[in-house]
Amino acid sequence: MDYFVGLDVSLRSVAICVIDADGRTVFEHSVACEIDDISDCLAGLPSSDLRIGFEAGAMSQHLFFGLRAAGFNVVCMEARQVNAALSAMRNKTDKTDAKGIANVLRSGWFNPVHMKSRESHAARALLSSRKAVQRKCIDLANEIRGLFRIFGLRLPSRVDQASFDEKVRPIIEADADLSHALLPLLDARAVLFATYRELDRRVKRIASHDETCLRFMAIPGVGPIAALTFKAAVDEPRRFTSSRTVAAHFGLTPRRYQSGEMDNPGRISKAGDADVRSALYAAANAMMMRSVASSEIKSWGLWLMRRKGRRRAVVAVARKLAVIMHRMWADNTEFRQRPLEGAA
Repeated sequence: MDYFVGLDVSLRSVAICVIDADGRTVFEHSVACEIDDISDCLAGLPSSDLRIGFEAGAMSQHLFFGLRAAGFNVVCMEARQVNAALSAMRNKTDKTDAKGIANVLRSGWFNPVHMKSRESHAARALLSSRKAVQRKCIDLANEIRGLFRIFGLRLPSRVDQASFDEKVRPIIEADADLSHALLPLLDARAVLFATYRELDRRVKRIASHDETCLRFMAIPGVGPIAALTFKAAVDEPRRFTSSRTVAAHFGLTPRRYQSGEMDNPGRISKAGDADVRSALYAAANAMMMRSVASSEIKSWGLWLMRRKGRRRAVVAVARKLAVIMHRMWADNTEFRQRPLEGAA
């Protein structure tokens, strides 16, 4: 007999609900969010007849690979679809959520979520650490700028992050009140900026030693950050049956609402990983505005810019970059720079 197990996962505990093929509840229980505790709770049922499901979340990676190693049939479901199903329930508790997840699993109305490899998560952790430290450096620099204005001091509108300390420190040290208040802040920023540069070097080192990233970086405008971000997010190119779906997966395709006589295409959906979307947008902008190398995609983007405007053109080029990079990875091919004839 088939049994369907729904897990409502929180940080420290898991609500478990087991139902049979007819939807009848077999048992419900709550245990600690540990692989051994969940396995012991389900020990009374044959693992060959069990199918375990839970929605994607922070603990998904740990539970998915841990329960699979324990011999269970595990599936991670897309959180947006599970949330839509659970929103129809009258009462929201961990117990009812677990039962709702089990019923979603039994009905089959869900999309399974791809679980990324440990290598992919390690690269994403490095990129996230770099971005977090970079944001803190910018925040501290902006705080110093704001405090300067109180004393009538105005820095140039653009100061490179690497030269910020040498431009600001003499101004602070020349005033005793500023030195007492802002020198510790400037010292903290200097330490953070040194950490950021080290993380940035590690990201570039990994990208420069990765064959796939090196092929991506042959595309004008695509640097090590964009290449490694895209590779870590996709993880396995074969999980996309078509390269066109990659752009939609990262939210670079327009929304559409069609019902009856109404057909309203909107802006891009902004679904999926925002970091990948930002990296692709930055790469597309660099290709069109900074790169001197000509290519068919750049010529097409410049032509589109004259018709639709800069922002729409950059988004369109970012969408095309996602398709091209996935196809290069899937087919193990190189980027070929071929200018578009007759285009400016």
